[in-house]
Amino acid sequence: MTRIADLLAKGTTWSFEFFPPKTPEGLVAFDAAVNDLSALEPSYVSVTYGALGATRDTTRDLVLRVNREQSFPAMPHLTCVGHTRAELVELLESYREGGIENILALAGDPPADGSDPGGDFTYATELIELVREVGDFSVGVAAFPELHPRSPDRETDRRLLAEKLALADFGMTQFFFDAEHYRRLVDELADLGSTTPVIPGVMPLVNVAGTRRMAAMNGSEIPTWLQERLDAVDGDPEATRRLGVEVATGLVADLLELGVPGVHLYALNRANSIEEIYAGLGLKR
Repeated sequence: MTRIADLLAKGTTWSFEFFPPKTPEGLVAFDAAVNDLSALEPSYVSVTYGALGATRDTTRDLVLRVNREQSFPAMPHLTCVGHTRAELVELLESYREGGIENILALAGDPPADGSDPGGDFTYATELIELVREVGDFSVGVAAFPELHPRSPDRETDRRLLAEKLALADFGMTQFFFDAEHYRRLVDELADLGSTTPVIPGVMPLVNVAGTRRMAAMNGSEIPTWLQERLDAVDGDPEATRRLGVEVATGLVADLLELGVPGVHLYALNRANSIEEIYAGLGLKR
């Protein structure tokens, strides 16, 4: 059983997210993290995809290798902005032929300078349709608990998300720091008749400046209490990492009380924080 839709039907999933490294040293760290975290027996892992396909080949190679070498499935993230139909079909066919059964289908961000990215696609819904056409994949989509940064208003955001989820097998959220954001998201989707499971994404922060930058990009609020604690550890990498473990562990505990369908942890190509979160939750090692 390697389709995420089937795994979710069986019970709570636990998964980890990695990113494609840019250097030989980074690849060594990636492999070490995957191998170390395999001891936690994740339901699956995912590998991100660079803006406008910047890591297309690296993401594909890593996903195919992890899927082949490990006992758990690997899911590629895939964006469509800036891609032609032919490019995406070729990539999806290689995934299908390589035994990949899950795809996280994303629109992707347009160029920061506002230029035309080109390509044949604009919306994630278009990519979902293509993924379904090419293979029998289990398809996930992104969800923003605190609204997509480009959404005009909350009502529109939730309506469009519900429509997107109706085409998918599961959703996966951007990171957030308050379980109330997730609870409200699920309630609002339920009011719209959406029944597709949405998996919360949790990021154990490791870098103060990076966390603030990513939060600003994704529209994720950093609560005042966390801002103050970040200020206190800024400049101390190990204290920052320990704070990240503490905050993520508490958030996951709150989410489990809400009955979430799964937990997706951003491993950031490191094993130690994830291992400590598991220990803090009393999960098996």
